[in-house]
Amino acid sequence: MSHKSCYTNPGTGGKRPRNDKGNKVTVVLGAQWGDEGKGKVVDLLATESDIICRCQGGNNAGHTVVVDGKEYDFHLLPSGIINSKAVSVIGNGVVIHLPGLLEEAEKNEKKGLKDWEKRLIISDRIHLSHRLSCCSHVPMTRSAVVFMLFDFHQAVDGLQEVQRQAQDGINIGTTKKGIGPTYSSKASRTGLRICDLLDDFKDFSTRFKNLAQQYQAMFPTLVVDVDGQLNKLKEYAERIRPMVRDGVYFMYDAINGPPKKILVEGANAALLDIDFGTYPFVTSSNCTVGGVCTGLGIPPLNIGDVYGVVKAYTTRVGIGAFPTEQLNEVGELLQTRGHEVGVTTGRKRRCGWLDLVILRYANMINGFTAFALTKLDILDVMDEIKVGVSYKLKGKKIPYFPANMDVLQKVEVEYEKLPGWKSDTSACRKWEDLPGKAQNYIRFVENHVGVPIKWVGVGKARESMIQMF
Repeated sequence: MSHKSCYTNPGTGGKRPRNDKGNKVTVVLGAQWGDEGKGKVVDLLATESDIICRCQGGNNAGHTVVVDGKEYDFHLLPSGIINSKAVSVIGNGVVIHLPGLLEEAEKNEKKGLKDWEKRLIISDRIHLSHRLSCCSHVPMTRSAVVFMLFDFHQAVDGLQEVQRQAQDGINIGTTKKGIGPTYSSKASRTGLRICDLLDDFKDFSTRFKNLAQQYQAMFPTLVVDVDGQLNKLKEYAERIRPMVRDGVYFMYDAINGPPKKILVEGANAALLDIDFGTYPFVTSSNCTVGGVCTGLGIPPLNIGDVYGVVKAYTTRVGIGAFPTEQLNEVGELLQTRGHEVGVTTGRKRRCGWLDLVILRYANMINGFTAFALTKLDILDVMDEIKVGVSYKLKGKKIPYFPANMDVLQKVEVEYEKLPGWKSDTSACRKWEDLPGKAQNYIRFVENHVGVPIKWVGVGKARESMIQMF
């Protein structure tokens, strides 16, 4: 019996035929420092999607979605969980805090979220962070911190921030949700995964104790109620067991099966990416397009449209370089009008003008199909609007986004000034409804970055997104 190879003869210089079959995955990513309104864009696309996925991050992300006047807050659950006809997936690239997940679901149930557990799939390869509790009355100093029954990854996150402050006089400004320490456990191959929790619990218990002891050796004041926590984890295991699947096989079947619309919701944003962000003031995962492939186990070939979400100005939470930041009445106005307070941390966001250098850089990495420009209405009252178009260093224009934060702190931003439109855009529902000067602002961004703008947001609600094409 002869066998015909699918490969061409190497001697002919031919290539293996490319397989373009399968459903394409649509991706929504943040293009700045997060908080751009990704949840709203995902919610818009989720209404027509069959599967909605999270691929990285943890409960350090915070997305707000407003539907029928009700405001839902999501941290671990994909925003698309609101769509009762779709399946939501939490992929292997996410780190999961089980008590936090269940608490989040219960809070949103009270607002009207129904039957979420019947349409949620959790990858068995996800890494766990572990719930313990803290003696909150003990002052957090470097020499005396006592933690009991708290998430030791969260506890360690806080302790590491204290140490950075003591040693270097500066901290990173993490959300203290334990995300970094959990990814550290993953990278050092000492982490625990969902598949471990659901398998031999005796073996899981031994590994859990070893992990707790490792952190106690590093932080002698850390106190862990191991037995109490293991009892809780045993309960959580049975509660989530029906939701757990092999994520790789699920996604493979979804991509290669009947036609389906698959949507991936990125957490955080390009400038917070562990490799490409403003390091070290970044998150601990890849929140650019590569994280979609590694965080769900899908081939690059199946990535379809990649949409970048951009705020009409710039914000960031925490510490780190921010070239277009406005430490003046402009920044205060943007903060107040935009209600710029973090969903996860409750911290006020720093605010500044739109920075096109950042957007061009994010596009280099992600190859955006189009942008969603959100919160345009916040600029409605401005007489004049500035847009950062390039950076100078020592008087010379630089064609790149600096990797070194000390260098980024020193750049001089070159601005273009555009006239404000001084009228309310919140009721606009079509391109033609927008004032001419607002249209000019949108076209200016498109032309300078080279990415078309597909949606413009002028309010919180789902219907406040103007679709351009």
